[in-house]
Amino acid sequence: MDEANIIRPQEGFQEAFLSSSADIVIGGGSAGSGKTFALLLEFVRNINVSGFGGVIFRRTTPQIRNEGGLWDTSEELYPLVGGIPKDSINTWVFPKGPKIKFNHLEYENDKLNHQGAQYPFIGFDELTHFSRSQFFYLVSRNRSVCGVRPYVRATCNPDPDSWVADFISWWIDQETGFPIRERSGVVRYFTRDAGNIVWGSSYEEVVEKCPHIFNQEQFKKLDKRDLIKSVTFIPGSVYENKKLMQKDPAYLGNLLSLDEAEQMRLLKGNWKIRQDGSALFNYVRINDLFTNFVKDLDFKCITCDAARFGQDFAIIYTWTGWKLVRIQILTRSKTTDITKAIEKERERMGIPVSQVLVDQDGVGGGVVDEGGYVGFTNGGAPLPDPKTGIKENYPNLKTQCYYRMSEKVNAAQVAVDLSDIVIDGEQRNEIKIGSNIFTIRKLITNDLRAVKKKKQDSDGKLQINSKEEMKNTLGGRSPDLGDTLMMRSYFDLEEVGSPEAFII
Repeated sequence: MDEANIIRPQEGFQEAFLSSSADIVIGGGSAGSGKTFALLLEFVRNINVSGFGGVIFRRTTPQIRNEGGLWDTSEELYPLVGGIPKDSINTWVFPKGPKIKFNHLEYENDKLNHQGAQYPFIGFDELTHFSRSQFFYLVSRNRSVCGVRPYVRATCNPDPDSWVADFISWWIDQETGFPIRERSGVVRYFTRDAGNIVWGSSYEEVVEKCPHIFNQEQFKKLDKRDLIKSVTFIPGSVYENKKLMQKDPAYLGNLLSLDEAEQMRLLKGNWKIRQDGSALFNYVRINDLFTNFVKDLDFKCITCDAARFGQDFAIIYTWTGWKLVRIQILTRSKTTDITKAIEKERERMGIPVSQVLVDQDGVGGGVVDEGGYVGFTNGGAPLPDPKTGIKENYPNLKTQCYYRMSEKVNAAQVAVDLSDIVIDGEQRNEIKIGSNIFTIRKLITNDLRAVKKKKQDSDGKLQINSKEEMKNTLGGRSPDLGDTLMMRSYFDLEEVGSPEAFII
């Protein structure tokens, strides 16, 4: 065969996916990583084995025939190795007899249509679309008498609410949601005990954990490798699909056009990002922030996130009422630099010291001391409702202020003016973070979208996700611009000049 016509997987994900000897291999990650092609190519290795055959499932029949989907991709590959299409039954037949059928499992009970079937090879395209019971029922149909050990291959995009996320949790960092690189392709072993999955790092470990199963008389003389399934997970990235990048580089642009939550799932392969109605800020109202008209009030103030522990940006906001009229960002700063910038702004706007609020966690404490400003402690106790005098039911001051700010934003009562942005002393509205350039509008939008409501605790307190969880959503960046916006709500809670304003 001419070198140009040799069919081979691409380096990276496809090569790893096709080289694993595990009984079950799940390939998951970003859209466009070449998962479907790898699934189809897997079948080719045994097309010269008499009696070999298999089935690849999509959840519905239309998905099989979608433009550029399973069938279209197979038409690019299988004719090269002698495959003959049987279009009417979504099947390919190969010269020495093996055949592969594309089928659906649209309804739960469709799995029973395969009762008594014997499939040496079973594939699932988009495994998260199938139920747990459908998957394991079909695994029971994974049998072979052709000499090829039966095996299952599956592909999927990340879905944090699917049973798959739980099944592959060992391969995923449960804090960040990203695959653990050093565990990619590592094989683990499992059996089912009273419906529960029992995992082990070897066949022997699984046997040790379930002696009551494997010591039964009917199993004693059998090879335990035939009774225990091996499985692995291999993540993939669109950047590994060099052919796609060459043929359709605009596809990457499609993924980059998604909102940050979908980007984290479909571009970066994160298994913890979800869109489940938990957003604290309404997305439409976030966009409205930059075009809202709000009443001018006499009250002016400054809020400042003073670069926690000196590692993040220092953010200084100037407010007139509920309109943010100036944004200052210091990418590198000392406490004296921050204090100097605040003092200059106080003089320009005529703002009293008692109307300057600085996050006093970390280096911000030094700024508070230098300027005599009001200190904001994220973990401080929530304040009473100024109208009722009743202490509000939040775990801390930060959560209270975020909820109060969200009420204002969602009611279109906050405005952000982007015409006066100063970054390191220069008027501009873009900033470089790592290798990427962001507009300030995009950063504020992303920060607010990263704030999620969480279930109330045992005391009924309203909660939000942790700073680390927000940073995971933001790709490791701290939500400095969102935090500084949130702090404005403090002045709605505490009467300026009262003794309590300085005791948090």
